[in-house]
Formats: sequence, C-alpha cells, structure tokens
Amino acid sequence: MARATTYGARFFLGLLWIYASYDKILNPEAFAYAVYNYQVLPDGGINLTALVLPWVELLMGICLLVGFWLPGAALLSTLLLAGFAGALLFNLYRGLDVQCGCFSTQAGGDPAGYPTVLRDLSFLAVSVYLMVMVTFRGSLQNRGERVQHVPRREGGG
Repeated sequence: MARATTYGARFFLGLLWIYASYDKILNPEAFAYAVYNYQVLPDGGINLTALVLPWVELLMGICLLVGFWLPGAALLSTLLLAGFAGALLFNLYRGLDVQCGCFSTQAGGDPAGYPTVLRDLSFLAVSVYLMVMVTFRGSLQNRGERVQHVPRREGGG
C-alpha cells in the first residue's frame, strides 16, 4: 500500500510541477511581473527567478515522474511549496492583493487568498510524505542488514 501511495504522490507532484512550469516558461515577462508583485525579492532577483524557477520546476517534475534523483527532487518540492505557501501567507498578512501566478501568468488569474494557501498546504503535505518515504524507505528496509565497516589503517597515513 505504501508503495502505491508513494508512486501516486510522485506522479501527482511530477505532473503538478510540469503543469506549473508550462505557462511560466512560455511567458517569462508575465511571470516576472507576478514575482515582482509578491514584493519578497530584491529587484535584482526578480528576472533571474522568473527565468530559472520554471525550468527548475520542469526538471523537478520530470525527475519525480521518472524516479531520477528522487530524494533531492522531493526535498526541493517540499522546500519550494513551503516557500510559496509562506509567501502567500506573508502577502495576505500584509493585505496585498496579488495574483497567485502558480499555474498561469495571465492577468485575472488565480487570486492569492486563503483557499490558495490551503491548496498549497495540501500539496505540501503530499510532498512531505513523499520526501519522508523516498528518504527513509531504504534505511527502514535495510535496518536488519549488517553494515560492513571498512577497517582503518594503523599509522594515520
């Protein structure tokens, strides 16, 4: 059961990240504007973020789908989702009316409100589950096996 749930989480998050990257890759200028509106990055980091982040999301989604670099992809997914949820909450606290920019860069897109935060937190929960499963699954499966230690050489050299 855990294996099927882990595969489900991988495919869900992989497709989610690929879908999230698509419009941002096609419209980097509009995504830069969305990043700017959050007012959490210095001006010098906005264009770099708008150009690099969508490609990171795409690569991470592909890694999750095909099972390549799973612990790193799951960790990065968790960190990004936590950061995105934090940025949304921060702007809600400040009373800023911004568009989410999560899946579409078009004007009039998804408003950044509490439902968006709850959605991101649910994605974060899936990502945390996946991160725990791919990081610790191997160590839990191998807990009964003896670890072979390499003998140290005498003389310190």
